[in-house]
Amino acid sequence: VQLQASGGGLVQAGGSLRLSCVATRMIFSIDYMGWYRQAPGKQRELVAFIDSGGAATYSAAVKGRFTISIDSAKRTTYLQMDALKPEDTAVYYCNANVPVYGTFWGQGTQVTVSS
Repeated sequence: VQLQASGGGLVQAGGSLRLSCVATRMIFSIDYMGWYRQAPGKQRELVAFIDSGGAATYSAAVKGRFTISIDSAKRTTYLQMDALKPEDTAVYYCNANVPVYGTFWGQGTQVTVSS
């Protein structure tokens, strides 16, 4: 199983970015997919996750600004990030949970929000 994240970049405060994460070499169904982020000097924290049925959960820090979605057939999750703030600057990691086999992580994509 491999997870490939993309879509990061540099954006001004108030702008938007859309992250994508696709699971390849996957022959089993995915239970849920999610996004975490890690800012310099801080612990990795949950951003949002979504199950295969589309039920989503968000951290308080991003609720109302970010939207997670999933295309189960394509084994892809998206994170639409709007109204970005400088404090959203971090490396964003996606993960996917496969029943029995565990949780797999992508390589991370940098998001930088300038003030």
